[in-house]
Amino acid sequence: MTLRKKWLMILSGIFLLVIISACSNQGNNLNEQSEPIEPKQFAEVLLAGEFKRIYAQMSDEFQKQVSLKEIERLGKDFNKGVDEFKLISEMKIDDTIQRLAWVDEEEEKGMMVVFNEDHTIERLQLIPLAKHGDTDEVFTETIFDFPFEDEWFVFWGGTNVLVNYHYELEQQRYAFDFLKIKDGKSYEGDASKNESYFAFGEKYLAPAAGIVIETENIIPDNDPVGDVDTENPAGNYVIIDHGNEEYSFLAHFKHGSIEVEEGDKVEQGDVLGLVGNSGNSSEPHIHFHVADAPDLEASKSIRINFDTGDSIIQGDFVK
Repeated sequence: MTLRKKWLMILSGIFLLVIISACSNQGNNLNEQSEPIEPKQFAEVLLAGEFKRIYAQMSDEFQKQVSLKEIERLGKDFNKGVDEFKLISEMKIDDTIQRLAWVDEEEEKGMMVVFNEDHTIERLQLIPLAKHGDTDEVFTETIFDFPFEDEWFVFWGGTNVLVNYHYELEQQRYAFDFLKIKDGKSYEGDASKNESYFAFGEKYLAPAAGIVIETENIIPDNDPVGDVDTENPAGNYVIIDHGNEEYSFLAHFKHGSIEVEEGDKVEQGDVLGLVGNSGNSSEPHIHFHVADAPDLEASKSIRINFDTGDSIIQGDFVK
């Protein structure tokens, strides 16, 4: 499954004020009197009320699903009380489509737009943003490193559902999904094979010192890529107790690759195993979050204090 299919599939499960979309590569519908909207200009154009210009750039399939009047009604309502939208995330998927997300000044409204390679608008998402101020600014006492070597891409991460689909779930609210990206892609060759993905087989590292309290190592990697194992959502995993009632959950290891056992002491940077595609995973990647208890279902996620001191968000490259 390509990155494009992965995030479209995941986003479809989020509760939205409005999602209107179409997957069409038929080219755009700009008429001669419309100046093309550059992706980074979209928020300005929406706020300026240039709805006809937006509609003209939507794909043919998109226009069949929603009328200009609906776009105008939704846009006017969404713009109420907003002076400016702030761009918070920008990324290219499979080097062909561009996804951008904005929030208003109060971070109470969020917007996501997808452009294809011809700058045709394929998807528009306008949502109210839930806020969890009681936990958004509470970080772990433990200082963590990233659980990998070299540079990886933040595919999901941040403090709203636009940039982090985990955010709705208290147990995984501050989780991250990391991918290995080269030249805008996460794989080379046959997209159905795990071995085609740059992340597959990479070293999976302990993000901080602690004691291993639970592992799973016998779940097969999903084959072909795109199949998912919903019965074993974490796949092969390692849980580490760091003290301070802080536990790392590291998921989707490669089948049989985990090198540590329950009771082992690990230091930051120790190899735990290899990155795989086991569990509820649409392609090889790293899932990492920290919670206040060792039980995935009976715990609350804690925002991770990384040793870089940076606020990590979707679209960032980190190492």
